[in-house]
Amino acid sequence: MKAAADLPSPGRLRGQTYACLLGLLAVTGLRIGEALSLKLFDVDLEQGLLTIRHAKFDKSRLVPLHGSTRRALRAYAHQRDVHLRPARPSHFFVSEKGMQLSSGAVHRTFRKLRCPTGLIASPDWDLPQLHHFRHRFAMVTLLRLYQANEDIERQLPVLSTFLGHVCISDTYWYLSAHPQLLGQAVQRLEHRWQESSS
Repeated sequence: MKAAADLPSPGRLRGQTYACLLGLLAVTGLRIGEALSLKLFDVDLEQGLLTIRHAKFDKSRLVPLHGSTRRALRAYAHQRDVHLRPARPSHFFVSEKGMQLSSGAVHRTFRKLRCPTGLIASPDWDLPQLHHFRHRFAMVTLLRLYQANEDIERQLPVLSTFLGHVCISDTYWYLSAHPQLLGQAVQRLEHRWQESSS
C-alpha cells in the first residue's frame, strides 16, 4: 500500500486511489471487478456498508466494513473530491480525471508494484495476482475461525455469502488450498476422534 501511495502522478490522487483500493481488496475479499464497479451511492460510510450490485451470476449483496476501513475510505473520498472539485464522479475509485478505473489499468499497475515491493513468485506459487487478495482474505478468516474453535460447518455459509459465492462448494475449495488450513482441519479431526474413542 505504501508503494501504491507513492505512485507518481501530478495531483497525487493516483497513489491514494491505488493504496485505498488495494487495502479494500485485502480486508474485504472483494473481486476486483466488484471494487471497481462501486458507485458513490454503493458506499455507505455512515452505516459501514458496501452494496455490491450485479456481481458474478448477477447476485447482489451487502458487505459490512470495519471502523478502520470506513475511516480509510472516508479519507480517500475527501481527497478524491477535493482533487476533482467541482466535478463529482459517478464511481468511488477513479482516475485523476475522475473516470472509472479499468480492470486492465489496475492489473498493469499492480504488476509494476510487485517487483519493488518484493512480491515475487516462490517455488510453490505463481506470481502474485490481484485475486490473491481474495484468497488470502478467505484463508485468514478460516484460520481465525479454527483458532477461535468455531464450528466451521456453521460459519462457512456466512463466509460464502460474504464472498458472494453462489455455491458453498466454491468456499470449501479454500479449505484444501492452504497447508495451514489443512493442518487445522486435521488437528480438529484428530481431537474429535480421540474424544469419541475415550
